[in-house]
Order: sequence, then structure tokens, then C-alpha cells
Amino acid sequence: MLIRKLFKFENAHIVRDCTTQRCSENIHGHSYKIEVLLESNYLDNGQMVYDFGLTKRSIKELIDSFDHAITLWSKDDRKYVEAMKTYSNRWVELPVSPSAEQFSRVIYLMVERILACTGMQNGEKEVKLDSIIVHETETGYAQGFREDAHSELMGEIKLEDIVFSSQVKSEWSDPQLWDKLLNHSLIENPKKV
Repeated sequence: MLIRKLFKFENAHIVRDCTTQRCSENIHGHSYKIEVLLESNYLDNGQMVYDFGLTKRSIKELIDSFDHAITLWSKDDRKYVEAMKTYSNRWVELPVSPSAEQFSRVIYLMVERILACTGMQNGEKEVKLDSIIVHETETGYAQGFREDAHSELMGEIKLEDIVFSSQVKSEWSDPQLWDKLLNHSLIENPKKV
């Protein structure tokens, strides 16, 4: 069975080297909609694949890291990257350009790691991430699957190369969340939310 949870955020970026000049040469923003599709052949004690309330914890917090932030590409011009970090408290730096396609890959890897580190408490079994859909506009989206997220042909993404600003991390319920995920530390789901 497949379930879907929708998240939203507002974000600014530049997508260097794309065909559209407005996108490749100007900071601009989008109202993103992110669909997280989870699957399992089993249902938990509440007869659910995965309680939607649980997605409002680590998954929502990491996706919300992009809200009212600027997303930067680590290989962009250093002066630009440093200026954006100087004048914005909320930023995320990625090892890939922040296109919708790359956002789907990055978010896939983040959610995949969350699920791998999560200690289930309510009989959830074999909950897997099917895909991530990133709606950049009302008419355009990118959908990333496991093979896309791990594809070296599309550019290698190491979670260790994703950097969140101190402001973003301070707003998480656990400011050490990213470090715990990078270290594969166990994150226990609560028995009740």
C-alpha cells in the first residue's frame, strides 16, 4: 500500500546553467509542495502504513528547513555564496544545484535516512520510501525514486555535504538532529504524539 503526505515551503534559489535566463541569472522563489510517498505491505497496530502524525516530526522538520530560506549550490561563485550566508540567517547549502530534480533527490536521501534511523513503536513493518515529488510550480514537478537519489550519473549527493545554517538547526526540536542522522543514531518514535 502507498500513502502520501504533503508538505509546503517557500524558498529562494538560482539554478545556474539552466536554459531560462530568469532562473539561471536571478535569485527567485517558489512555493514548493513536497509529496512524500511511503509504502509497506503491512499495517501497524492502528491499521496504518505509517501514522501521518509521525511524519510531522523529523521528516517535517528537515523539509521545513528550506522554508523562508535560500538554497545555495556549494559550487556556485564563492562571493555569491558567502554574501547570501552573510545576509540571510536561514540557508541550506547543497552539493548539487537546487533544481526541482535535485531537490527531489536530496529530500529522498534525507527521508530515507530518517526511516533507516527510526525505531518504530507501534508495529510498523518494512516502511519504505517510494518516491519524493517536488512541485516547483503549479504546472511543473519532478519525481525522484531510489535509483535517482543514488545515481552518480545525476551527480553524487553525500548527506555529509549538506549544510544547514545555525539558525535553521536552532529551530529544530533537537538541534543535533542532522548530526544524529549522519551518525546513523537511533531516533525512537514516541508511543503517542
